[in-house]
Amino acid sequence: MRVTHTELLEQIRNHGKLTTRQQVSLTAKLSMPAILAQISFILMQYIDASMVGHLGAECSAAVGLVSSTTWLFFGLTESLVSGFAVMVAHRIGARDNKGARNVLRQSLTVCLLWAVFLAGVGMLISPHLPHWLNGGEDIVPLASSYFLIFAAGLPFYQLDYLAASMLRSSGNVKVPSVLNVIMCILDVIFNYFLINNSHEITLFGTKYLVHCAGLGVTGAALGSLLAVFVTSIAMAWYLFFRSKDLRICDERGSYKPERDNMRRALKIAIPIGGERSIMSIAYTTIIAIVAPLGNVSLSADTLAVTIEGLCYMPGYGIADAATTLVGQCVGAGRRRLARSFGRITVISGMIVLTIMAVIMYLTARVAMSLMTPVDEIIDLGATILRIEAFAEPFFGAAIVCYGVFVGAGSSVAPIAINVSSMWLIRIPFSFLIVGSMGLTGVWIVMASELAARGVIHLIYLRSGRWLNTQAMREAIAKNRKL
Repeated sequence: MRVTHTELLEQIRNHGKLTTRQQVSLTAKLSMPAILAQISFILMQYIDASMVGHLGAECSAAVGLVSSTTWLFFGLTESLVSGFAVMVAHRIGARDNKGARNVLRQSLTVCLLWAVFLAGVGMLISPHLPHWLNGGEDIVPLASSYFLIFAAGLPFYQLDYLAASMLRSSGNVKVPSVLNVIMCILDVIFNYFLINNSHEITLFGTKYLVHCAGLGVTGAALGSLLAVFVTSIAMAWYLFFRSKDLRICDERGSYKPERDNMRRALKIAIPIGGERSIMSIAYTTIIAIVAPLGNVSLSADTLAVTIEGLCYMPGYGIADAATTLVGQCVGAGRRRLARSFGRITVISGMIVLTIMAVIMYLTARVAMSLMTPVDEIIDLGATILRIEAFAEPFFGAAIVCYGVFVGAGSSVAPIAINVSSMWLIRIPFSFLIVGSMGLTGVWIVMASELAARGVIHLIYLRSGRWLNTQAMREAIAKNRKL
């Protein structure tokens, strides 16, 4: 008899027994849609980069110049969501759906206000940001326009991520995945008409004039924003009206943040937000190190980062599943099962990213040629991608371990690992090597740093100290009383 993932999740909440085979099956059932969602997200960036890349090296460099800052703002919105999403997973694991819905309502108020604030800050700094990042005068206007539109759309990016994270925390990974695939398709359509100039196409021997806006880099930003706008509204509607565990349309409740919920959410979110900020500053520093090498190196770096994302994004899909599984195990007070799911998800992540790394190594030049027609950029990008392929299995371990630890409510130690490896290894050694080895040297350092980071995360996973959290202690105490 076939057992659904919903029934297996109920086994976690009801303290039923799950065999190793069932744990692997549940991990796969939650991971596959999440992987699809992550791949669709990076495909959207790949499509943007490819369309912009064919406009010339200057356009690619403009987008690449502000990419690390866009990730900083993404990180600041996502970190706050993470704090509330983990709480929802814990409440659902403890069979407290009413409490989970209360957390959801309060998260809407806090997260959307935060996104509006960040949007204002981003729009204010957009004219100055390219200058701060040492961008050439030929790409400053394009980079500024791209970031301005991105910043204006942050509330919709926030809503999309909030709704998707809450659905995943409840165990529903299918709906966010399907909607994210739709977002990718919409992005292609919107970008086609907004980036390109009007042109003729021939279908079945007949020529047709396609009217396009010809906005270039600005069109790429607008296309992504429109795709996210549509998806975020659909995602929120499903969460509020259709979600089995979290729909809030059926009952009244307060949207005013409560002190205890805020304290618990911020205890997770502030360290994550601090880490995202510090790491984004680090990525910005790397961009500043690479930028003086010229537009060819900067474009190769930007496009290679996007292609590499196709390799490691499945790891984030498995990490999402790990956060949900471990979070619900913690909410149910099931320490041993949480540790078992931690091991299974991390091993799965390393296997998947090893396969993806082999594919990336073999197809590096083809992938780069799809992004740009410039031979110099293709050659350099293929070289650095093949270097990075050797680090991907360990990077996968780091990514999924992080999801495991956050699901348990333990975020300080993994954050310390990530920040330390970035600032003590990647930044200083990149600065030292860039003068003699250029972009190739920077990527050799990056591969070494990611491998070291993965090994340290695996050691911490094996120690089991990440399960010594307040949420786990409270859940175990509650079960003893029952």
